[in-house]
Amino acid sequence: MLDVLTKAGCLILVILLGYTLKRVGVFKKSDFPIFSHIVLDITLPCAIIINFTAFDFDPSLISLMFVGLGCCVILALAGWLFFRRGGAAAGSFGMLNCSGYNIGCFTMPYVQSFLGPTAVVASCIFDVGNAVCSNGGVYGVASALSNGGKFSVKTIGKKLITSVPFVTYITMLILALLNISVPTPVLTFAGIGAGANSFMAMMMLGVGFEISLERSYLSKVSRFLLIRYSISALLALFCYFVLPFSLEVRQVLTALVFSPVCSAAVAYTEKIDGDVGLAGAINSCSIIISVVIITCLLLVMGV
Repeated sequence: MLDVLTKAGCLILVILLGYTLKRVGVFKKSDFPIFSHIVLDITLPCAIIINFTAFDFDPSLISLMFVGLGCCVILALAGWLFFRRGGAAAGSFGMLNCSGYNIGCFTMPYVQSFLGPTAVVASCIFDVGNAVCSNGGVYGVASALSNGGKFSVKTIGKKLITSVPFVTYITMLILALLNISVPTPVLTFAGIGAGANSFMAMMMLGVGFEISLERSYLSKVSRFLLIRYSISALLALFCYFVLPFSLEVRQVLTALVFSPVCSAAVAYTEKIDGDVGLAGAINSCSIIISVVIITCLLLVMGV
């Protein structure tokens, strides 16, 4: 228990360090994209490469991408159903801000720190399905529903093939299925980047963290997060007690479904002329809640 609390506390301290350095002027809010590019385009892909090569790949894990896709679709539908009474725009806002998981920049560092390579790879494959929704899939549907926009498979596909983590996931999956080894120099370089991923991802979250709730937002944010995390609890029970995977995989799935809202939801909310301030508040609050829930889960599961 002490080891779990110590590791979790260190990850939280890095988030607080990033936030503090921003508050005192060492970093600026405008520096967030720099951190984001370093994590998403360099350190996270390195971590994916290292963990894919650290264990004997089990082809049955490929089905996890459909689990990730299914979880996102369930949350998106819930967002639409619970908030459509406010009109199409409100329903579309609900879809965007109830669905999608921030796995690469939030949950992956936790998995890296507490669980083995199998759990990391399981997270990567789950995130492939998640990426289809959070990197444009839900936005395409929400845009079409809110203002008569067209659902474009081409646009979604373009976003996916220009996402470095997504391309790395697919590449490593193909290499694993074909039993092709990654060259040693590539692994050596990736090992350096992978070692920095947890720190850089948590620092990035701290630099990007904003929590300035207006009174008018309190009830709305509470309602959104209550719906999201209630459904997440049901999904966690299903993943842990029903899905036919090993204990380690079921443990990581239980943690993954409590990941915070995907950070891209704020940007997509702006694109459909939604309430960006409310979306940002939901996103930031979900990070705090997920930190608490995932840490408690790791303690309960005895990781």
